[in-house]
Amino acid sequence: MKFYQDLLMGLIEEARMNLNDSAKYMSLTDPEIVGMSQRLDSLLNEYYSITKLYCQAS
Repeated sequence: MKFYQDLLMGLIEEARMNLNDSAKYMSLTDPEIVGMSQRLDSLLNEYYSITKLYCQAS
């Protein structure tokens, strides 16, 4: 479980950096930015979901 959490955290950080970098040059309503934001949201939801399950199992 810890490995999956670490993997997700790496993906989250990468998605966050890409979103922040792209948002400097594009409109926040640009479909590409919205898609990046939705991907980040999805990764965060997955991370918090498995973290919650991990904490409940401990």
